[in-house]
Amino acid sequence: MSSSGVGLVLVAAGQGTRLGAGMPKALVPLGHGPHEAPIVVHALHAALACRALTSVVVVAPPDPEGRQQLTSAITAAGAALGQDTTAPAIQVVPGGAERSDSVAAGLAALPPGIDVVLVHDAARALTPVEVFDRVVDAVRAGHPAVTPALPVTDTVKQVVPGPDGLLRVVSTLDRSTLRAVQTPQGFLRQTLERAHGDLARRGTGGAALATDDCGMVEACGGEVTVVEGSPRALKITTPHDLEVAAGWLAQGAPGSGTSATGTPGPPSTRAQAASPATHDEGVPS
Repeated sequence: MSSSGVGLVLVAAGQGTRLGAGMPKALVPLGHGPHEAPIVVHALHAALACRALTSVVVVAPPDPEGRQQLTSAITAAGAALGQDTTAPAIQVVPGGAERSDSVAAGLAALPPGIDVVLVHDAARALTPVEVFDRVVDAVRAGHPAVTPALPVTDTVKQVVPGPDGLLRVVSTLDRSTLRAVQTPQGFLRQTLERAHGDLARRGTGGAALATDDCGMVEACGGEVTVVEGSPRALKITTPHDLEVAAGWLAQGAPGSGTSATGTPGPPSTRAQAASPATHDEGVPS
């Protein structure tokens, strides 16, 4: 496949209730001292290291206050640290009631000419740029849907509820065939649009597929290719995850979104909030 525009949909609409921070997850500070910045700023800096990106859409909480706070956080980070004029402009749009709604809103906001789409969770804020590059390269090589993943090291058992209410093992799965998927997941734009259109036609019956865009492609009969992920692509979900990620930042971990001095680098200051009128309102998952 020839080179084409690459767009990023960065999903940052979650409320992060398990973090217990009383604010949208994307705005929770990550790191200590000179490393500290909102999760979304770290995620953007890590993503913008991927030179293939030509367009970025951040999907914010659907409420006007949360959306404005996220836009301000992105703009402030750029203004304080200097503008990277080579980075694509960052558009901010409101998310929806479910993750799939938020991804659909970001997908719709990408401009024409974007043929490859990356969907990334802001909560995986320290994903190394090499993972982004592997996903983009695989899509450009002709694979319509790609996910990074890691081998499963634990023994995994399938269980069902027993008559006494306790879980009962019914089988032990072959872990050599199992992978724990991460983001960014990459797609030919038409593949992702078709999957979201199919989910919309399914209505509430497709809700179980909506946590994973590659799962939505699978449900449409599409093929998903796996590339190597990274342990650094940890999804920050709990306070413990937050401290683990902060420790990596302090160590100057590759892909951590820090410069040689440990300071988060600047996303573009051209962050623009889109009008909420064209998107569904609701509480994101």
